[in-house]
Amino acid sequence: MNLNQLSSGDLIADRRAEYAHMLAESDDHTGAADLMSQALELVPDWAAGWFRLADYQEKSGRKEAAVAALKKVLELNPDDIFGAGLKLALLGGAETPEQPSSLYVAQLFDDYADRFDKALVEKLHYTVPEKLAALIAAQAGNRRFAHVIDLGCGTGLFGERIRDKADHLEGFDLSANMLAKAEDKGIYDQLAQADLSLPPESCGLFAKGKAAENRANLVSAADVLMYLGNLDSVFVIASKLLADDGLFAFSVEDGGDEGDFVLRESLRYAHSERYIRQLCKRFGLDILDIHKTTIRNDGGKPVSGILFLARKSA
Repeated sequence: MNLNQLSSGDLIADRRAEYAHMLAESDDHTGAADLMSQALELVPDWAAGWFRLADYQEKSGRKEAAVAALKKVLELNPDDIFGAGLKLALLGGAETPEQPSSLYVAQLFDDYADRFDKALVEKLHYTVPEKLAALIAAQAGNRRFAHVIDLGCGTGLFGERIRDKADHLEGFDLSANMLAKAEDKGIYDQLAQADLSLPPESCGLFAKGKAAENRANLVSAADVLMYLGNLDSVFVIASKLLADDGLFAFSVEDGGDEGDFVLRESLRYAHSERYIRQLCKRFGLDILDIHKTTIRNDGGKPVSGILFLARKSA
């Protein structure tokens, strides 16, 4: 979401916000915060403005003021389309949420959809789809899958790599714009919106008119789980989707030994191998393979991840 395009509805406030943005771009974050504060005196209910103020305050070293501004954002926008709850947790102003706002994640990827493939593959050297497909091939060989469900399918980067092994390929994502990009590629037999943070009955994967539970021989979640903290809902969904002996292939950012999951500065979650092993055991999934690898670059630095392949016990 480009916050600089969100108007306050007040011409003078917008003008001051524009000047604040110009100051921030020249690294005068203190000046930017002061001007943004003046704008918010005119439009105190402008949630996007408070979010911008929090950013300027943080970058000018005024952490307490940034925390106060983020709390104001959440007061004005409790659905948290801006991801203020995540930022607040990183600044120590709140506990780390177990899940981010679904509206925030959907908006994030709706805005990213047009440049997603180019940015990830060419600039960030994103490799999860290829490596996850290779992990599956190493275990399954030339096996075909009657029914594959690609969770968090995005624009279809993993779908492109499994299509020739799938008789029927479903893709689900939270972002409508990402689904539109995936549809343009013509590789999925069915596409629909789904929210992996919700229980099965309301997540969108078991809606009337769709095939029932236990319909998938392979469920994938490539570079999806880092947008969720607590993964119980995902494992509940995956276990209900999988037929006996079905495979679950997925990736996480490597959280090391920092607990079950940790929120990174990137506003993504990283998960520990121990936590994933516990979840697999609890949900009747036998781990077939684990592969630790670099999954992308972020800020010029490699991001470590873990790829898992598990099988549902018969």
